[in-house]
Amino acid sequence: MVGFTNWKRRGGAVLSEEFERELTREVLRTELLRVKALIATGLVMMVLLTATFVIDPAISNRIWRGTEGMVREYVLVAGFLLFEVWVHGQIRRNLKLDRDLPVIRRYIGATIETSLPTLILILQIRSMGASQALGFVLPLVYFIFVILSTLRLDFWLSTFTGFVAAAELLAVALYYNSASDTGEPLIYFHVVRSAVILVCGVLAGSVGAQLRRQFAASIAAATARDRVTNLFGQHVSPQVVERLMAEGTSAAGDLRRVAVMFVDFRGFTAGAQSRTPQEVVDRLDGAFAVLVDILDRHGGIVNKFLGDGFLALFGAPLEASDAAHRSVAAGREMLSAMDRINAQTSWPLRIGIGIHFGEVVAGNIGSPRRKEYTVIGDTVNFASRLEALNKEFGTQLLISATVREALGDDGEDAVSLGEVTVRGYEQPVAVFQLG
Repeated sequence: MVGFTNWKRRGGAVLSEEFERELTREVLRTELLRVKALIATGLVMMVLLTATFVIDPAISNRIWRGTEGMVREYVLVAGFLLFEVWVHGQIRRNLKLDRDLPVIRRYIGATIETSLPTLILILQIRSMGASQALGFVLPLVYFIFVILSTLRLDFWLSTFTGFVAAAELLAVALYYNSASDTGEPLIYFHVVRSAVILVCGVLAGSVGAQLRRQFAASIAAATARDRVTNLFGQHVSPQVVERLMAEGTSAAGDLRRVAVMFVDFRGFTAGAQSRTPQEVVDRLDGAFAVLVDILDRHGGIVNKFLGDGFLALFGAPLEASDAAHRSVAAGREMLSAMDRINAQTSWPLRIGIGIHFGEVVAGNIGSPRRKEYTVIGDTVNFASRLEALNKEFGTQLLISATVREALGDDGEDAVSLGEVTVRGYEQPVAVFQLG
C-alpha cells in the first residue's frame, strides 16, 4: 500500500480539485431543485388565492376584509417568485462556470425566503386579527421552507432557516400578543411551536448533511475510478479497476516481474486496402473485443493499442505470481478464438503473439497534464522482437526461455526453435513455439 499512498500524494491535488468541482455541481443541482420547488409553492399559493376569491368571495372578505389585503399578498408572492427566478438564473450561471455560490449570499437568500410567510402573516393579522391569523394555516408554511432547506445539503443553513422561521414567528406572536378566549396570553403555545420549528430545522440540517456525505462518498469513488481508468486506459476492465482501487498501485517507477505480450494482426494492411474504412474499423473492433475479453478473464490488461495490434501486461499494475502461466493461457485461447472467428467470416485474420517474462520499470510517464501508465525495459523490447519473429518462422505464438522455465510442466508442449539471432541483440537467444 506504500505505492498507493505515493499515488494519492502525487495525484491528490488533481483528485481533490475534481472532487470539489463535482461536489459543487451536485450541491448546485440540488439547490436548483429546491428553488424550483419554491417557485412551484409560490404558484400554488397564487392559484389558491385566486380560486378562493373566485369560488367564494365571502370567504375572501372575511379573511382579508376586502380585496386590498389579498392584493398585497399577491404582490408579496409575485415578488417572491421574481426573486426565486433570479436565484434560479444565478445558480444555472454558476453551474456553467463550475463556481459555487458565495456563502453569505446563501444566508441572505435563506433570510429573504423564510421571511415571506412572516410578511403575509403580518398582513393577515391586520386583516383578521392576531388570534385567528396565528391559528390559521400560514404558520404551517414555515415547514415547507424548513423541509426544502434539506436540499441545500448544509447543516448550518438548514438550522439557520429553522432559526429564522422560529424567531420571526415567535416575534410576531409576542409583538401582537395573541390571547386566548380567557384573555391570557398564549406565550407558552407560541414558544413551543417555535421550538418545534427550530428542531425541524436542526433535523433537516442533519438529513442534508448526511445526504452531502453520501454524495461526497459517491463522487469520491467515481472520481477515483475515473482517475484509475484515465491512468490505465479506458480498455481496462471494470474488475481490474475495482481491484486497483482496493489494492492500490504506485505512480512512481516500480521494478516488477511481469509477462509482456505483443499481439499483431498479420496481413491486415493488405486486406484493408480492398475494403471501406467502416468495414476495416468494424472488423478490427470485433477482433479486439474478443481478444481483450480473453485478457480480462486471465487477469491481463491492454497497456496500449498499436494500430492493428496491442501491448498487454500480466503482473502489472496488479501483481501476479503466475503471470507467465496467465499470459500463455491467454495466448492459447486467443489463437483458438481467432480460428473460430475466421471460420465464420469472409475476412480471416491471422495473429502473431510474442511473450517474454522478466523485470520492467512500471509507472506513470508523460507530461504534468497527461500521464500514462506504461512499462519500460529490455523485457518489453524483447517481447516485441519475439512477436516479429513469427513472420520469419511462420508461427503464431512464440515465447522466450524465461517463460518456458516459468511454465514448468505446463510448457512441455513447447517446441524449441534453437538459438535464434534477434535484431538488436549480439548473442543468439533461445526461442520456443507454442501451438
